Amino acid sequence: MDIFDHYKNLPQNARGASVAMGNFDGVHRGHRVVMASARRHAQAANTPFGVAVFNPHPRRFFQPGVAAEQLQSDSARAAMLDDMGVDVLYALPFDRAMSLMDDETFVRDVLVDGLGVKHVSVGADFHYGKDRVGDAASLTRFGKKYGFGVDIVALEGGKAEKFSSSAVRSALKTGDPVEAARILGRPWSMEGLVMRGDQRGRTIGVPTANLSLHDYVRPRFGVYAGRARIDGAGPALPGVINVGVRPTVDGAEERLEIHLFDFAGDLYGRTLEVTLEHFLRDEKKFNGLEALKAQISKDMDNARTCLEKSAEVDRSA
Repeated sequence: MDIFDHYKNLPQNARGASVAMGNFDGVHRGHRVVMASARRHAQAANTPFGVAVFNPHPRRFFQPGVAAEQLQSDSARAAMLDDMGVDVLYALPFDRAMSLMDDETFVRDVLVDGLGVKHVSVGADFHYGKDRVGDAASLTRFGKKYGFGVDIVALEGGKAEKFSSSAVRSALKTGDPVEAARILGRPWSMEGLVMRGDQRGRTIGVPTANLSLHDYVRPRFGVYAGRARIDGAGPALPGVINVGVRPTVDGAEERLEIHLFDFAGDLYGRTLEVTLEHFLRDEKKFNGLEALKAQISKDMDNARTCLEKSAEVDRSA
C-alpha cells in the first residue's frame, strides 16, 4: 500500500482511485461497509482502491488542548488498511488552509485536481468543508458536476443505534470491552513500546510490562483479562491487565500494565499490541502490597477463566 501525506502533484499511478473517505478511527464495522463500497467500485472500474483520511483529525486541529482519545494509532490503522487490500492511503493534511475551504473548493481542489478521484464512498452522516457545510447531498451534486461517482452508504448497526467510533469510546469508558468488540468486529487493542517501570511487580512475583497510554482513549480504570502479541509476531499471549494509576503504590501516571501468564523473558524496548477482552473489577487502593498480591492472585484466576471460556466459544463457532 502506498501512503501519501499530501494531495498535490501526486504520481499518475496514485490518481484516479475509487476512494472511501472519512476519519475511520478504529476501522469498525460501519467503516468497513463504506470501504467495501469503494472496493466494489474500484474492481468494477479497474481503478486503484483508495482510502482518504484527515491528518490530524479535525477535532485535534480545532481543539488542540482536548485529549485526542484515539482508538488506534495512525500506524495501526495503516497496517489494518493494508491487510484489507487498500492500494493507496491519502492522509490529507488538515491545516488552516484546508479548514477554510468551503465544500465545493474542497471537492475541486482536493478530490478532483489533487486526487483525480473516479468515485467516492462516504457514510450517510459525512460532513466536510468550512463549518461542516458540506454533506452527502452536496457531495452527490458536486460529483455530477465534476464527473465522479458518489455512493452514500447507509449507517450500519440497526434502527436504534449506529456503529460509530464514539460508541466504541463510550463502551470502553464504561468498562464494556465486549460491546466495544461487537462494534469493532474484533477486541479493542492498543500498541506501545514497553518502558521501564518501578519493577514493584517483580518483588511480589508478578512482573508486568508497562505501556504509556499516550493519545489513546482512556478505558475505565480497572483490571481486565486480555492478550498481547509481541513485536507483531507469533500468537497472542493471555494475561491480566491493569489500566490506571496504581493507587496502592501512590502512582500518578496513567498507564497500562500487563502480566503475561507463563511467559519468561525481557520485554523492555519491545512492542506489544494489547487487547482488552473482559472487565474484571475497578481499580482500587489496597492496604499494602500483601493485600494487593492476594487480590492479583484472584484476578489472575478470573482472567484465565474468562479467556479460556472465550477460547471455547471461538472454537465452537
